[in-house]
Amino acid sequence: MISTSILSIKDDLENSLKKLDLTSTDFMHVDVMDGIFVNNNSVAYDVYEELLDNCNTPLDVHLMVSDVKKYIDLYRELKPVIITFHFEAVDNHRDVIDFIKSCGIKVGMSIKPNTKVSEIVDLLPYLDLVLVMSVEPGKGGQEFIYDSPVKINELDKIRKEKNYSYLIEVDGGVNDITSKLCINADILVVGSFITSSDDYEEQIQKIKKTLD
Repeated sequence: MISTSILSIKDDLENSLKKLDLTSTDFMHVDVMDGIFVNNNSVAYDVYEELLDNCNTPLDVHLMVSDVKKYIDLYRELKPVIITFHFEAVDNHRDVIDFIKSCGIKVGMSIKPNTKVSEIVDLLPYLDLVLVMSVEPGKGGQEFIYDSPVKINELDKIRKEKNYSYLIEVDGGVNDITSKLCINADILVVGSFITSSDDYEEQIQKIKKTLD
């Protein structure tokens, strides 16, 4: 599956989102940044609320924020399929997991490039998705970190051994070349490779062909 990151859309966000909504992307990946957990800020919630209200594509919300519950309360109103928070952002992981589930939303947890899979093993049974960051969070257009597939493969191995059901997502620097390294991931977050093109669907199909 492909989750197209709208963070990398540079011009005419409204019409670009309408164009993306007509493609075969499986999700729109909505990055939320607070300028604290990461240096950058994202588009304000009310802008997203207005522009995404009429979109038919399921939303995949990625919170790169410190005050996680505050942003869950906001973005739950967009009715996303998934809300993902960062392992590194909170201490009370189970509370946050339970809170997202209580909203009727699938819960994902993301790990930065320097966070080991071993640090989250105890939480894996409670997750619907694990997001492996293949770049440092907070900025689009970075190059793929090439040891990221090691984590993807480790998570896939644990999933099979323990019969867990979480999905594995990878985010950062994914294109039609690096996607081939992520064969055990279920969802690829793709940004500028798609949104910097004049033909979104053509780029999506290039990625999908590498997954066949």
